[in-house]
Amino acid sequence: MNILDGRKISNQIKEEIAVEVAQMKERGEKVPHLAAVLVGNDGASLTYVGSKVRSCKKIGFESTLIHLPEETTEVDLLRQVEDLNANPDIDGYIVQLPLPKHIDEEKVLMAVHPDKDVDGFHPTNFGKMALGMETFIPATPFGIMELLRRYDIETEGKHTVVIGRSNIVGRPISVLMSQKGKAANATVTVTHSRTKDLTEFTQKADIIVSALGSPDFLKADMVKEGVVIIDVGITRVPDETREKGYYLTGDVDFDQVAPKASYITPVPGGVGPMTIAMLLKNTLLARERHS
Repeated sequence: MNILDGRKISNQIKEEIAVEVAQMKERGEKVPHLAAVLVGNDGASLTYVGSKVRSCKKIGFESTLIHLPEETTEVDLLRQVEDLNANPDIDGYIVQLPLPKHIDEEKVLMAVHPDKDVDGFHPTNFGKMALGMETFIPATPFGIMELLRRYDIETEGKHTVVIGRSNIVGRPISVLMSQKGKAANATVTVTHSRTKDLTEFTQKADIIVSALGSPDFLKADMVKEGVVIIDVGITRVPDETREKGYYLTGDVDFDQVAPKASYITPVPGGVGPMTIAMLLKNTLLARERHS
């Protein structure tokens, strides 16, 4: 069993980006500028956005955090989005999800200009990705692909089972892994909550990408020996015995499944750090396109 170390690889990527940013500064060029819009005080979102801001500082990016109160109206948020679209200093930005229930997430994401959509959620970017065109790839699937590439995981002709069909992870990773190229050329099956006899699919899978959000869902008897496991799920499980009052776990029962796996991502420390690294990569690409 080998660990797919997202922290290590994400740090390598950040170091590579930092070198490029340093070269930009030496040439007197504008450095990439990433903005994040956060509405409300969701604990996980605050942690995630804080990590993004620290990462920007570490690699030499400019960053702007726009923290709006929970009661912010949809109209006010859309106005903020339009301001960011029009601001030439901002190369890319994200609107942190989830948004408060009174705001239509789809309407907000549709309002983000595709050229600044470093999350890769806009239909224009999703469509280009599906067609194999150059675009912003959603950060989490982008991170998974980079992990597979850098660990030289054999994917060609392999049966990949994706658990979950969200527009953020499940659907895009199924498209990316079925395309031509490195870490791709796989035969992909997408499963979800309505799939009958899910175990029949997972037991035959060479690679499993689980993006379900259900703690410890995938058990040892559901996978075969030598499987590659990519655990995208991350859930806060309350635990009063812990200092923080909770612990983080993924979709995969790690202790059970790891002995059977050839490669596996831990939670935390697997896909999560890669998501932030690839968001920074997308911001660098946005800066290059705007130059």
